[in-house]
Amino acid sequence: MNKADKYFLDNLRKIKEEGVTDLHGKVRPKYKDGTPAHTKYITFVHEEYDLSKNEFPIPTLRPVAFKSGLGEILTFYQDQTNDLSVMEDKYNLKWWRDWEVDDTNTIGLRYGATVKRYDLLNKLLDTLNNEMFSRRKLVSLWQEQDFIDEPKGLKPCFFLNQWEVRVIDGDVYLDLHLQSRSSDYSVAGTINRLQYVGLQMMIAKHFGFKLGKFSVFTSNMHYYLRHQEQVDELLSRTPSDKQPYIKLNVPEKTNFYDIRLEDFELVDFECKYPQLKFDLGI
Repeated sequence: MNKADKYFLDNLRKIKEEGVTDLHGKVRPKYKDGTPAHTKYITFVHEEYDLSKNEFPIPTLRPVAFKSGLGEILTFYQDQTNDLSVMEDKYNLKWWRDWEVDDTNTIGLRYGATVKRYDLLNKLLDTLNNEMFSRRKLVSLWQEQDFIDEPKGLKPCFFLNQWEVRVIDGDVYLDLHLQSRSSDYSVAGTINRLQYVGLQMMIAKHFGFKLGKFSVFTSNMHYYLRHQEQVDELLSRTPSDKQPYIKLNVPEKTNFYDIRLEDFELVDFECKYPQLKFDLGI
């Protein structure tokens, strides 16, 4: 069992056995039939991987939407847009359509639009280039002014990424810490981690750095009560013996904005189980 499968099973089991529910009050999300989408959850969960040792956050208990997940990251950090057409036409990314804001063909002033508005990615690259040991290398998608200017739209779940570098025997290792206020773990827990590893790989390639640590802190880790059957199915599955990882097939130093979706490769991933269907809380 790889490290990702152990985290995935342990966290799902902990939510099921130790989690609490939000049934005592109103909740924002609703299913498409209008029913309130209540959850069972645990709080303050930390996971850590060492990518230099091929510890990638890729569980093998269900198929992985690898290309779509990376397409989302490219939309937000490379294309720097909130346009649903870019997601769908360029990357075949369909899951954001349910969060469209008022027939605008966008998800509101969120994610990629925020990255562009505050030039967040270029500022990060500039800091890594000129002040590598700065302790201010972070990208925050939680911008209150965006919420004032555009109240509608889903507020960022994975809202902050922080970066560190370590020099070991002359090699520079790039570490990434990701913070999430909310994670629908059974549905998107896998893809959210995998896609940010993709971002880490792109930035490492930009500078010729090596991959270091990847960690995630989740404030509210949950699954929807309507997903209990799917969670039980996941807990009954046996992980693969494979140790899947991601390759980025570009030269050692490649400009961040020149990297394309087809440059990524998912290696040694094996899942013998079918995909599961989930009703989303919108």
